[in-house]
Formats: sequence, C-alpha cells, structure tokens
Amino acid sequence: MTQTAPHRTNSEVLTATVELAGKKVVDVGCGEGNLVRLMTRHDAKVFGVECNPAQLEKAHEHTLVGNEIYHAGRAEALPFADGSIDLVVFFNSLHHIDVDAMPKALAEAARVLKVGGQVYICEPVAEGAHFKLMQPVHDETAERAKAYEAIQNAESLGFSLGEEFTYLHPAHHQNFDQFKERMLRINPHRADDFAANESALKAAFDRLGTADGDGSVFDQPMRVNLLNKI
Repeated sequence: MTQTAPHRTNSEVLTATVELAGKKVVDVGCGEGNLVRLMTRHDAKVFGVECNPAQLEKAHEHTLVGNEIYHAGRAEALPFADGSIDLVVFFNSLHHIDVDAMPKALAEAARVLKVGGQVYICEPVAEGAHFKLMQPVHDETAERAKAYEAIQNAESLGFSLGEEFTYLHPAHHQNFDQFKERMLRINPHRADDFAANESALKAAFDRLGTADGDGSVFDQPMRVNLLNKI
C-alpha cells in the first residue's frame, strides 16, 4: 500500500476531495487551527473544536484569516444544532478519542450534519518513517486500528460508506527541538517517556528524515474515508 501510494500534502488532498466554498464546516480536534485557516481561505465558514487548552491557545494566537471561530469542546458533545453543518472533518483526531467514545463522536457528527452532508476522516496509518520516529514514545497502533474499526461500523449511525484511499504525506519538522515541542504540546503526558528516550529519538530523527533545505521530511502514510449522511 505505502509503496504505490502517491506523495501528496494533507491540505492538497483535503481541498481536492471535498467541496468547501459556501459550506459550514466543523474541524473536530482542530489543534492549532492550520486546517481551519486553510478551509476558511477556501471560502468555507469554519468552526474549530479543540479539547486541548494548549492547542486552543496556539490557535487563538494566529491572526484570523476570515470569519473562523474556535470552540473549546469535545467530539462527543459538539456545540452545534441538529442538521446545521455541511461537512465534519476529523483530521488526525479520531484515534485520539477514547476508544469507547469513538462511536459517540461519529454519532455526534451525524446529528449535526444536514442530510447529504459528509464526514471527512483522515487518519495516519501505523507505518512509515514518521510513525517509526514517534513509535518509541507514541505507539498508536492499537488506537488507529480501533478508529478504522469505528469507521467501518458507521453505517449503524446513519451513514453510508463512501470513498477510501491512501497517500503519502511529507511530514516536515524544522529540527529536532521543534519536533519535540510539537509532540509534547499535543501529548504532555509523554514528557517522561520522551526524556528517557531523547538520545534514541534524536538518532532516529537524523536516520529517518530526509533533508529538504528547511529541515527534515518524514513520509507518513495517510488514509482518507468519506462518510455520507443519509
């Protein structure tokens, strides 16, 4: 799968796959808001939802690019009315939800979506250089498998299963310190593990990355699933 998948950036794939102009979009687990701003630039009305205060603070530090709005909240209890949203995005976020709550998160997406609306789910596959870099301190193999299982069971929640495809995203880090800061901002509970393995992580960063003139790039296989509200 990873040998034949094309190299494409996450933003390129998202904007090529779903219609954004004029749509009301919720980015669940929006992090520091990169995709919120991207989709706003493509003329969507975007609401970012994030439960991590450090990530939400980072999102608010950015200058608004339009009328985007950020909410503190969780995937299992979205702050939107029934049938009010055109598109729900889970980018690299479904596997971060507690396993038992994944069906509830998808059910919430179904609740807020209009009939005919879509869920765009983009998840990292547990393979590739970027996965191997993080694996000693952040092995999400089991969580990612459970997220995919939840997607496959989404028909019971009012969805039809749509398109599925994979691609290789070039994950970029300026240097090891920037990689470390980003990892620990997202996963502060990993600080002790990171400290205990830091020398091995530095060696892996140098071994697995490919210099690109502005840091290092690590291939990360990604899987996209589309769900259609029926």
